[in-house]
Amino acid sequence: MFDTVVVATDGSESVERAVTVAIDLAERFDASVHAISVVNEGNVEDAPEDVRDELRESLEERARDATDRVVARAARDVTTTVREGRPADEILGYVREVDADLVATGTRGRHGENRLLVGSVAERIVRDSPVPVLTVRRLATDE
Repeated sequence: MFDTVVVATDGSESVERAVTVAIDLAERFDASVHAISVVNEGNVEDAPEDVRDELRESLEERARDATDRVVARAARDVTTTVREGRPADEILGYVREVDADLVATGTRGRHGENRLLVGSVAERIVRDSPVPVLTVRRLATDE
């Protein structure tokens, strides 16, 4: 049923459960796992010009750490990628590139703690994804 599962991660605590569920699902279906993290270009562009390169490097390192944590938790090979751009656009583009069967994401990320139900990136992925989307919320006991 699922051959390729993409898990979108920003490394936040709220996405940890989504990573666990995505890996479990991939193992049950013997699917390949792809982890993607996106450096939000808006965060870099909004920074003062003299610190943009340093900020970009820091955000890229955080994104690599997020995908590395997916690798460390999986009992199978994980393909990782870090992109820069608008997170939902980059994630959806990657889903199409790898011909994914499912994309998994948390419902709130680093900047979504003030959103009531679903973060803007997750909401856009749900709305525009060409494949099923598994949104996984953080449990109250996880907080």
